[in-house]
Amino acid sequence: MNILVLGAGNMGAAFVKQLTRAGHQVSVTARDGAKAQAVAAANPGATAVASANAAAAVDIVVLATGYADAVSALQSLGDLSGKVVIDITNPLTDDYMGLTLGHSTSASEEIAKAVPAALLVKAFNTVFAPVLAEGADLGKGQTVTVFVASDSERAKQTAVSLAQSMGFATIDAGGLKNARYLEPLAGLNIYLGYGAGLGTSIAPTWIRKA
Repeated sequence: MNILVLGAGNMGAAFVKQLTRAGHQVSVTARDGAKAQAVAAANPGATAVASANAAAAVDIVVLATGYADAVSALQSLGDLSGKVVIDITNPLTDDYMGLTLGHSTSASEEIAKAVPAALLVKAFNTVFAPVLAEGADLGKGQTVTVFVASDSERAKQTAVSLAQSMGFATIDAGGLKNARYLEPLAGLNIYLGYGAGLGTSIAPTWIRKA
């Protein structure tokens, strides 16, 4: 797959690392061009690009910015018509211990309203950056789960294929409105990791009794 990672922070860098390892064609762009260059340089095969019209050359955009910057960052990429956008954002408060949206909408739904030409899919928002960077294998037969929600079947299947190509397990989480559940789930994971001191080598999953 030809993928653009939008953002060069911890999550963006982790995506570039895992996507290049999985054999995808990966480019990265960020508001700070030097950071994008550094991330690309650390991952042979990845390329840093300018944001202007960057969407034209790719099939998938991984939105790895903060929620507050998401819409403007996506709009800087040019025409997103028909592009699959994987939204990993969570609408966190400044102290990361709460959400600024919920119940009647979600970060994903608000982003989808702002960029209606894109095919938005929620995924990876419950995965900490260190877990993503280290890969899907948690040891002892455990694999990190990626929950996937979208109103577009094509976007959902694209995100599933991408996640599985990197070794992650996937769970179909229904339509995009179910981001209203996935974002609080991420909030709980953040609380457990930071607030409760369990660290960032944790990830929520879903199991079925045999």
